[in-house]
Amino acid sequence: MRLDALDLKILGTLQTNGRLSNQELADLVALSPSACHRRVKLLEEHGYIEGYNATLSAPKLGFRIEAFVELNIGQLNESEHQYFTREIQAMDEVVNAFIVTGQANYLLYVRTRDFEEFSQFIVNRLNKLRGVTRIHSQIVLDKLKSRGKFVPIDSLQGGASAPESR
Repeated sequence: MRLDALDLKILGTLQTNGRLSNQELADLVALSPSACHRRVKLLEEHGYIEGYNATLSAPKLGFRIEAFVELNIGQLNESEHQYFTREIQAMDEVVNAFIVTGQANYLLYVRTRDFEEFSQFIVNRLNKLRGVTRIHSQIVLDKLKSRGKFVPIDSLQGGASAPESR
């Protein structure tokens, strides 16, 4: 599927407000409701739209600590990577986990209710993982910008074309 300007407009609009009705979306992108619905379904089927969700307020739900944690594994082979991946998947505190370049092997985005819970998580969970040789934490003091999974779709509308889905 090759994206055109209307597809990009639909994606950008839904990214801003995923709760729009099909009629509201069709009006905003200047399509008939049936044509808009067909395009949205195609975008979903081809994986351009991964899903719809609500963005929750972590602080209102009691999660006041957010941190980035860099981790190094001493023996970085496939077996250790698979072990680490399984363990991290089971830790609810780890919101996102990445394999990264640089001084660390992994970068984790962690949320806990308070500093004590964060400390216990580091000492009693992460530090006890097999093969961990280094943990470096950075607690977020304030957010300057937060857009979650936002994709800069406007940069594709300026003439650059989106890659075809696989």
